[in-house]
Amino acid sequence: MEEFLSSCRRAVQNTDQAGSGFHVVLGNEACDVDSMVCALTYAYFLSKTVQSETLALPLLNVRHSDFVLRSDSVFLLRQIGLSPDLLLFRDQLDLRALQRAGRLRLTLVDQNVLPSSDSDLEGAVVEVIDHHLLEREPSPSCPVTVEMVGSCATLVTERIIQKAPEILDQQVAQLLYAAVVLDCVNMAPSAGKVTPKDSQYAAALECRFPSLPPRGALFQTLQNAKFDVSGLNTEQMLLKDMKAASGSLNLAVSVLYINLEDFLQRAELEAELSDFCLKFGFDLLLLMTISFTESKEPIRELAVFSHSATCREQVSLYLEQARNPALNLCPISSPHPHVAAYQQG
Repeated sequence: MEEFLSSCRRAVQNTDQAGSGFHVVLGNEACDVDSMVCALTYAYFLSKTVQSETLALPLLNVRHSDFVLRSDSVFLLRQIGLSPDLLLFRDQLDLRALQRAGRLRLTLVDQNVLPSSDSDLEGAVVEVIDHHLLEREPSPSCPVTVEMVGSCATLVTERIIQKAPEILDQQVAQLLYAAVVLDCVNMAPSAGKVTPKDSQYAAALECRFPSLPPRGALFQTLQNAKFDVSGLNTEQMLLKDMKAASGSLNLAVSVLYINLEDFLQRAELEAELSDFCLKFGFDLLLLMTISFTESKEPIRELAVFSHSATCREQVSLYLEQARNPALNLCPISSPHPHVAAYQQG
């Protein structure tokens, strides 16, 4: 896998030179573990099985600078000994330029239609493998595999085992296995995600590679990594799980996986929150924190930041008086004049 990814990087550095095309395997914009794994492993499969002048390469559908926010994906790569520096990201390859030059073929994984922002690339799509509800119009020029399984990696595993099982090694198997176990919530039927096909191919990987990590331990380490923000700066923490809304007020809602008191004690926090709002054009930030007691009970807290006292007070009052649902907010002291803080529940 390392040599394959290195060859992809070398090829991308020479895209300006006239030459063969690129068969890009592209996951969805969430770029979660399942999307990343499917892009990597299916492109690797194509590189080993399709005789073509066109180079198969995986492309992660986020900017390079945003990948650090996918802490579970970063953890998984390091666990199997793959450097994130080997990967290619959306801002490192100009898909539209390749399409204009007639040098682009696209396979979509973990999605079956491109978002509206990429709709002009639809003409380059030649194959789809996905596990979400089918939205794509059928086309004889584009084979579509869509099954409502728990993980798209299950469908990629099925394809590899059926067509080219010899390309599986410990590294590729662990990537696929991790994605299936994580998406299917440790294969627990009670979670409502796992299907018989997911179980079948997880078991097939276990049988072929007995030294795969135990599923329970693997699931827990990936879950822990997903919520690990220890290596992130304030801006990255705010972006990691953020939704934005605009109207009379431009606001962002960020979920922070940290104790609110610890977050509020960060050095230069108010200046960093101000810079964040200025950079992204927000009038107000709503910060929802989740941390856990030693007995794994969730602690939920909330903070409202705005330099406008009117905005901050109006939103705070609205949240305090909310009844559907009732947030049960209890004001707590804040060391910052422009931050209102609450315990919830």
